Amino acid sequence: MPTVAFHTLGCKVNFYDTEAIWRRFQDAGYQQVDFETEADVYVINTCTVTNTGDKKSRQMIRRAVRTNPNAVVAVTGCYAQMAPDAIAAIAGVDLVVGNDRKTKIVDLVADVQREQNPMESMPLSNKPVGDTLTAQKSVGNILKTREFEEMDVPYFEDRTRANLKIQDGCNNFCTFCIIPYARGLIRSRTPEKVVAQAQKLAKAGYREIILTGIHTGGYGADLNGYRLSHLLQDLEQIDELYRIRISSIEASEIDDMLIDVLGRSTKVCRHLHIPLQAGHNQVLRKMNRHYTVEDYAAKIRKLREALPELAVTSDVIVGFPGETDAYFDDTEQLIKDLGFSQLHVFPYSPRKGTPAAKFTDQVSNAVKEARTERLIALSETLVVDYATTWLGRSVEVIPEEPYHLPDAPERRGEGPMGRPGFWLMGHTDTYLKVAFRVPEGVEPEKIMGEVCKVRLTDVSGSFQYGEFESQITVAEDLQLDGNTPAAGESFAGTPSFQADAG
Repeated sequence: MPTVAFHTLGCKVNFYDTEAIWRRFQDAGYQQVDFETEADVYVINTCTVTNTGDKKSRQMIRRAVRTNPNAVVAVTGCYAQMAPDAIAAIAGVDLVVGNDRKTKIVDLVADVQREQNPMESMPLSNKPVGDTLTAQKSVGNILKTREFEEMDVPYFEDRTRANLKIQDGCNNFCTFCIIPYARGLIRSRTPEKVVAQAQKLAKAGYREIILTGIHTGGYGADLNGYRLSHLLQDLEQIDELYRIRISSIEASEIDDMLIDVLGRSTKVCRHLHIPLQAGHNQVLRKMNRHYTVEDYAAKIRKLREALPELAVTSDVIVGFPGETDAYFDDTEQLIKDLGFSQLHVFPYSPRKGTPAAKFTDQVSNAVKEARTERLIALSETLVVDYATTWLGRSVEVIPEEPYHLPDAPERRGEGPMGRPGFWLMGHTDTYLKVAFRVPEGVEPEKIMGEVCKVRLTDVSGSFQYGEFESQITVAEDLQLDGNTPAAGESFAGTPSFQADAG
């Protein structure tokens, strides 16, 4: 049986796309193997959001070539879209595939194999020594693409929460961002296809579905009046679906209808990730963001009036060109005033090919590092403040994996600070990361991916800790077909995609 290995860099959309590509290889008779072992085909799904993403992508491409020089090495993703010639010039690369042509990748690999092995009796991958064949490129002008590339994923190999890609592309063209050029303009998946896949995922045992896209909140901008709020109403009707999470949404996309839908929903998570990026209007204008500080704050206040326990997380870029000490102080104060439950803090990194990279008023690295440290410390305080509002209360957690600290993955399942027992961790609907001890006599695999009631007992700036009270959902409630494993079934060791968050 031919083998294929994957490495994914970057965002949730890339991980979804890799899962979809794997399904097509699976249908073609392939077996998935670990990226660090020899395979007949390697697929590297690349990232280009920063120059570091480009560098990591090149490193993984060369690693695949070194692992098996005879393999077909196929490169796709955003770096492949932006720099196909540079990637094709890397020794050992056979195929470069653009972001709107991923559904063709299995057929394109077969074409490469036929070119390299014209005799059917030859081994599947047998590049001649000193091979000088030119890499094939299937990359076009993605800004002209208007149709969503349909790639269904009925279940995921190694996930307890399921990403559901509902759109691709972005129309915003922020001055710091290369992604519209790598992903194209907004292309929304049809509501019928989204709902159909959500039904499959819910019936496969996924208690939480994360609506994912390059610009998720922009869903429906190309659908003649059908927007994200309408999609949420339709998804609400799926009986088996327990939680719906919106991966990200812009403040400018939150309107009265969406707030009303969120207020009445029993399934949409009480958590919204709403990027702020900067807390001063001058910086927002230079970023080409489509709101003011006043607009943003008004939307947060309106949301909180309708949803008092709503958790709001956000992205902030520090050290953007022209950000003075006073502008940064305004950003820090706004963050405190708005009371986010967590921040994702990014020091500005000039991205070649973007307008901001050419701005002359760049901020020094030392200043960016100091500002980053200040906001990370503030984020930890905000996490504690929000988590404290839940202290002593029961929350619903979907355990995703054995508990471990980020710098100690080898200690998976060990209790915090020497506490006894086997521990799992997962998220509440408000996006608190909660760890708890599995009760005596309960197999961890049986509650992985299921909704558990946990009483919160301890809070911190990273993990929250609690005591298991009861299991709310059980896998036996679901009607699965013979080919679809239940969510969480891969706990015992199903091969998973090699990944790098970039």
